[in-house]
Amino acid sequence: MKECYNLEYFEKSASYVREKIDYQPEIAIILGSALGTLAEDISHRTEIPYEEIPNFLVSTVKSHAGKLILGELCGKKVVCMSGRFHYYEGYDYEQLVAPVRLFKQLGVKTMILTNAAGAINTGYRPGDLMIIKDHINLPGASPLRGPNDDRIGPRFFDLCNAYDEELRRLAKNLAGTCRLRVQEGIYAYQVGPHFETPAEIRFLRMAGADAAGMSTVTEAITAAHCGIKTLAISLITNMGAGVDNRAVNGEEVDQVAAESAGEFRLYLKEIVKNMV
Repeated sequence: MKECYNLEYFEKSASYVREKIDYQPEIAIILGSALGTLAEDISHRTEIPYEEIPNFLVSTVKSHAGKLILGELCGKKVVCMSGRFHYYEGYDYEQLVAPVRLFKQLGVKTMILTNAAGAINTGYRPGDLMIIKDHINLPGASPLRGPNDDRIGPRFFDLCNAYDEELRRLAKNLAGTCRLRVQEGIYAYQVGPHFETPAEIRFLRMAGADAAGMSTVTEAITAAHCGIKTLAISLITNMGAGVDNRAVNGEEVDQVAAESAGEFRLYLKEIVKNMV
């Protein structure tokens, strides 16, 4: 078995993190593009740069802080990634299991994923939030490719509830506390770093997708494999290519994310506070 697939490999990461804290995190949070402000609300915090953690990865995206933050948020013990890892950074799919495998070894039971996404659904608009109920894995590749360690999870596993129904219900019930419009839809994953073509957006709309992005799916698949309940929410930062005849650019994504971050932050805190 390849070293990177086995339990012992990720236990080295977890052991290093455990030395820095005296509690077991309940909830893991991965913060997406320009959404790192939530990390500022974590109290009694311990910050660990990714490069210090054994057998971990390093974020290369400039807008991502690149550190693990542990502490308390809304009365819950949390571990938060301020910045995530993407296939387009040059990592292999199999390497992208690292964050969720670390969470599992730390004892995390529940995970919240956030991301910035482009709207495919023409009824959406920038500044909306989308609770992800399912995904389309456009590349078709899996982070669980290769030898399986049965101590972590089964070789073959179900994804019907990869985005936990109970957690989605909670998020929908709390939508009234948020000034942003809250939708629920299907997320289409593609590897990037280029945005989709207008033809791809039209194809994905016919396939039933509501928004598209370059993250989240590998993390959700890894969580389903090892039994971590997952809630994922996209911030719609732009309309997909060809939807409104405007070019898609990263500056627009960052601008909308910055404008919506405060309200999204409050909504996520309300969700964390009400998690059982």
